[in-house]
Amino acid sequence: MAEIEPYESAMDAIPGAHPYPRSSRYHDAEIGVHRTPDGAEVRYTKRRLLPPLGDERADDESATHTVSSGERPDLLAQRYFGDPGQWWQIADANPVLDPHELTDEAGRDIRIPHAGGFPVPGDRYV
Repeated sequence: MAEIEPYESAMDAIPGAHPYPRSSRYHDAEIGVHRTPDGAEVRYTKRRLLPPLGDERADDESATHTVSSGERPDLLAQRYFGDPGQWWQIADANPVLDPHELTDEAGRDIRIPHAGGFPVPGDRYV
């Protein structure tokens, strides 16, 4: 019986394949390759840059949500995107370091991006 290769190794055989699914926040991040002194290749994900906050396009690409008591980023992502794993899109649209800051205060207004509302790689980044 043939041995099953790990996901990353199987993807390496496909030119242009990316190790992250399209729903991942790292899908558009560039993959780097570091060569160790013995010649081994170590793949890594390069830094993921965020779109600038306060961009003039932001109002057209997001809606305002007023946080209610008991809400969480994952619950908001389920409500707006149909996928709780997309909470990172809401975090990216707001000036927070910790995603829990988004919903820790009832009455706070946060931005909810519209689907496809953020720039794609190659657009202007901070």
